[in-house]
Amino acid sequence: MKSCLIVDDSKVIRMVAKKILQELDFETEEAEDGRGALEICKDHLPTAVLLDWNMPIMSGIEFLRELRALPGGNEPVVVFCTTENDIDHIQEAIQAGANEYIMKPFDSEILQSKFAQVGLIGE
Repeated sequence: MKSCLIVDDSKVIRMVAKKILQELDFETEEAEDGRGALEICKDHLPTAVLLDWNMPIMSGIEFLRELRALPGGNEPVVVFCTTENDIDHIQEAIQAGANEYIMKPFDSEILQSKFAQVGLIGE
């Protein structure tokens, strides 16, 4: 089964994303910061990562760079989900290895569309 690691310091965002992703037949795991997410990924890599940018301890962009450096770390599809919407942040995320970028707030339709674009689900 496909799995998605939801990385966000907001419990509400994690809860909403979890509900949507489980409806799309993903097993989900959660982390509230990049360090916790990295530990999960060192143990086992998910199919996808839904990733916030601004978090305590380790930011999303720091996590992404560390993830891509792990053995097999290029395999998970990483979708940034953040309030950072300027072109500099988007370019930095793509250069660091993000596959897609969505803005908060998001809904089921937006998440489903982005996951379909990167081939994780059928349209």
